[in-house]
Amino acid sequence: MKWQHVQDNWKAFYDAITDRWPNADEDELDEIDGDQRAFVDYIARITDQEPGDARDDVRDWMTGELPSDVVMDPEHDNHSIALSEKYLPDGEDEYDDDSRFGDDR
Repeated sequence: MKWQHVQDNWKAFYDAITDRWPNADEDELDEIDGDQRAFVDYIARITDQEPGDARDDVRDWMTGELPSDVVMDPEHDNHSIALSEKYLPDGEDEYDDDSRFGDDR
């Protein structure tokens, strides 16, 4: 994943952050508000690591999957729908009702 995913969906990552770093505090995460440098400094502080080691730890964490709260977010879904436009025939709207296929009622 990219940091932009983390920053754009910061609160959705709280569970993933506290799973990886159990000492992380939600109030302090609120203050960080998706700032990567502040987050790395925070991880260094709560894990008693050097900033470079904390940065490597965060990079390692970012190789994981996006949390389901982010994947299921309507904004993420709408982005995926918009990208599907390239697979549709000319003149068809990617947001059209597809009830004939049984997925909308």
